[in-house]
Amino acid sequence: MELNRLLLLTTFLLHIKLARMIPTPLICDRRLIQKYISESIDLEDQVSRCENLPILQQPVLLPLVGFSLREWMAKTNQVKAQEVLRDLLTLVDVIAITQQELTQACPSLLLQKLYEKASSFVLHLQSYRSQGQEMTRQTEGAPQLIPEGNLRTIFQTYKQLLQGKIHFLFNDLRKDFSCSLGRQARAAVWAQHPSSWATSRGQQRETLQV
Repeated sequence: MELNRLLLLTTFLLHIKLARMIPTPLICDRRLIQKYISESIDLEDQVSRCENLPILQQPVLLPLVGFSLREWMAKTNQVKAQEVLRDLLTLVDVIAITQQELTQACPSLLLQKLYEKASSFVLHLQSYRSQGQEMTRQTEGAPQLIPEGNLRTIFQTYKQLLQGKIHFLFNDLRKDFSCSLGRQARAAVWAQHPSSWATSRGQQRETLQV
């Protein structure tokens, strides 16, 4: 699924000049994370209500997203972000592979929504600098994977990632940013370049539909 990742990276590069050094709303607004968590719970509930939910003929390899809080707190924010990015990229690949197998409209539509939401976090993680270094797509080590044929588990993995690593990561990042200054900077940038931002967002939506 390298093509999907390349398209995401290309979209990111189109608007990085606007976003560089400006904290994203996701970092500064605690309510957004809670909103995404609620949406992930709703998606899992919706897919469980699809009729005749199939078992995948070819099990997919999902990332194990559980973690030790003590070990997590000992890591730098850069390492934490890279670990979350690695898990997200693995999950995005799994969703794309699963979409190719499904023919039922109900789970296919929900998988597309899940793909878009997981992909948006990939872009968020690459729209800021952590500890003076730009986020890269290179991560150390390989993720722990588990074979799974239950479609619902894909949605559960995304929910667990949001409730766990992503939630704690953005709490940690919030401490490193001056969010009040970030809001003023974002407003100034968007006011000066509204058409450029609108264009990049439109291109992002097209990318996520690929």
